[in-house]
Amino acid sequence: MTGTETLRVAVVYDCLFPVTTGGGERVYRALAEHFVERGCQVEYLTRTQWEPGAAPDVGFAIREIWRGKIADERGDRLPRAAVGFALAVFRSLRRSRGDYDVVVVSALPPLNVIAARLALLFSRTWLVADWLEVWTLRKWREYSGLMVGSIAWLVQSVALRMSDEVTVNSSFTLRRAQGSRPARRTRRGSAARRRRGLVLGLVDLVDSPAIDSGAVSAPGLILFAGRHIPDKRLTALPAALRVVHRTHAEARLVVAGSGPETDALRQAAAESGVEVEILGRVPDAELADLMASAAVLVNPSRREGFGLVVAEAASYGTPSVVVAGEDNASADLVESGRNGFVAASASADDLGGALVRALDGGPALRASTTEWFAEARRTRNLRGSVDELLGRYRVARGERSRTD
Repeated sequence: MTGTETLRVAVVYDCLFPVTTGGGERVYRALAEHFVERGCQVEYLTRTQWEPGAAPDVGFAIREIWRGKIADERGDRLPRAAVGFALAVFRSLRRSRGDYDVVVVSALPPLNVIAARLALLFSRTWLVADWLEVWTLRKWREYSGLMVGSIAWLVQSVALRMSDEVTVNSSFTLRRAQGSRPARRTRRGSAARRRRGLVLGLVDLVDSPAIDSGAVSAPGLILFAGRHIPDKRLTALPAALRVVHRTHAEARLVVAGSGPETDALRQAAAESGVEVEILGRVPDAELADLMASAAVLVNPSRREGFGLVVAEAASYGTPSVVVAGEDNASADLVESGRNGFVAASASADDLGGALVRALDGGPALRASTTEWFAEARRTRNLRGSVDELLGRYRVARGERSRTD
């Protein structure tokens, strides 16, 4: 932006924090707020999740473009909802195609990107597609079945080629996105500009807590915090705890959260002969106390777009144990031996062994975890990413002006 010009920005996502509280919701709310801080006029296009007149009080305009349920009881997204919201995105942006300089659209689901591009064809609006995840064909088929999964993968492949810029949450997601986006040479001769992409820094979404992260008040406490859905693989935890008990008899597993896999977790605990304390959903203050007092946070999830819970735990000096996987971006956040460990698999021996190493790390590992968080919050922050994004917009706008 130059002079007194006000940049007009739309952020498009079908959920809004804190009405829903997932990682994506926090990212897009924060993006909108950072644009506002930089003097932009921001509108958030989303679905209605509240009663008439009860929209949350935020520092930017909210445009309600659709109403409906987006996921089933297991937390899996509904294909019909993806189509419905994408159509709403198309209609809304088509009507207001001259109202925005920049549109940031969530690619969850990818149909949103296609809808936005078609609505903005032949306009000067700069389209940014934010990809929380980029899935392989195999993953899509596992998630949605052979036919629907294959179609979804094709839609994803098309959508990856349709935006002016791509943002992602992890380096491996960026590599996948780049593999599907053809290089394009500009008149200035800069190759592969379109394939560059931007990894968003998200660690500053976690505040520095006013809690001493030095000592553990509950030695041996292993904490899981999150939704109880199949992708989280909670049923792997009891067998891993049994392995931990070979050397750490005092270790105990506390599970916060709820979901369709809770009963399966109880059954797995009974089969493994271990006790698991299941708390259900807990207030934020209680969760903060658990994070601070835990010896280690465990998250055996096979799929994470970022893994913000790793940063949340690290803010209290609590190391994390995660599991390596092609769809698990949280592994990018864990530096083994510094702020936790990455287990090779979710098997009892691999996961249990990683937990043992974290427990053995003691105060030294907590100290290095605290240092990691302080460094990551300086170097992997969303404020810097928004500045970079606006800089790329200025470059793109300058190139367009020279070609007009």
